[in-house]
Amino acid sequence: MGKLSKLLSVRPEVGPAILLVLLIVVFTSINPKFLSILNISNTLAFTVELGLIALAMTLLMTSGEFDLSVGSLFGLTPVIMWALFNGTDIPLELAFLCAIAIAVFIGLVNGWFVTYLKIPSFLVTLGMLLVARGTALYITDGFPQRTWNASGEWLSGFLVGDIQIGALRLYMSLFWFILVAVLLHYTLQKTKMGNWIQASGGNADAARARGVRVDATKIKLFVLSSALAGFAGVISSIRTSAANPNSGTGYELEVIAMVVIGGTALMGGRGTIVGTVIGIFILRLMRNGIVMIGVPGLAYNIFIGAIILGMMALHSWLDRRNQSRG
Repeated sequence: MGKLSKLLSVRPEVGPAILLVLLIVVFTSINPKFLSILNISNTLAFTVELGLIALAMTLLMTSGEFDLSVGSLFGLTPVIMWALFNGTDIPLELAFLCAIAIAVFIGLVNGWFVTYLKIPSFLVTLGMLLVARGTALYITDGFPQRTWNASGEWLSGFLVGDIQIGALRLYMSLFWFILVAVLLHYTLQKTKMGNWIQASGGNADAARARGVRVDATKIKLFVLSSALAGFAGVISSIRTSAANPNSGTGYELEVIAMVVIGGTALMGGRGTIVGTVIGIFILRLMRNGIVMIGVPGLAYNIFIGAIILGMMALHSWLDRRNQSRG
């Protein structure tokens, strides 16, 4: 037991990994179709789109901040892109760049309000959530936009093209997710920027005294969070052939849950991309699995809430145990 608790404290991803394996074993034993090729294909298609947001949120939460506007940006960015493309003569590539640029600007605004006006990120991004969602609804009059004019566009294939491997269908979004996960894991664990992110979340004042550019670091992370949320929304809109202004509603809380379940400290100072990847699949497989074994989908939040409480209790116990030893 002592060795296990030591391993869990050193490697916070171990606990979520054990839980993920247990979920797969339980769901598969009840319904063998859970690991069918078709179910895996369907699960991966949406999981990695939401996962892109969680990866950026990991770094932001490690620095001690939150971004509640990511769900709204998931809906707003594709709305802007398709409104520009379908309503004007500009090419899809330029519409895409303009939409992402607006997402980046929103990230800059969030970061500026938090770092220079010293307003808590919870309040800043809650306000931006309403602004972004309201803008998306205003542009579309509250109705989804079809993307039928995008047929044959190379950018659509580049972002969301699919690869058929036997019965397994994989979208390009999976490869974008893997690329971003690898880059952010390397950044957090192997670079000076990663040290600055963890120092900013652990003790911002002490970090500043040691020369860490705390404010600049946090602004960059808010920009990354907004950009990846917008990018994920664009990918989703191409895959579903629609840009819904209400897309992403509630995603901000689900993304934070993924990050926390994966082992990133809620108050900052410790983060793990590997743990977040595991947390992403825990929540998405949970949503998929409870339906496949016959549990009403409306019970999903009950299970997720229980998992969050359990993982938070585990991490809290490990932290207290380490402090008592120290």
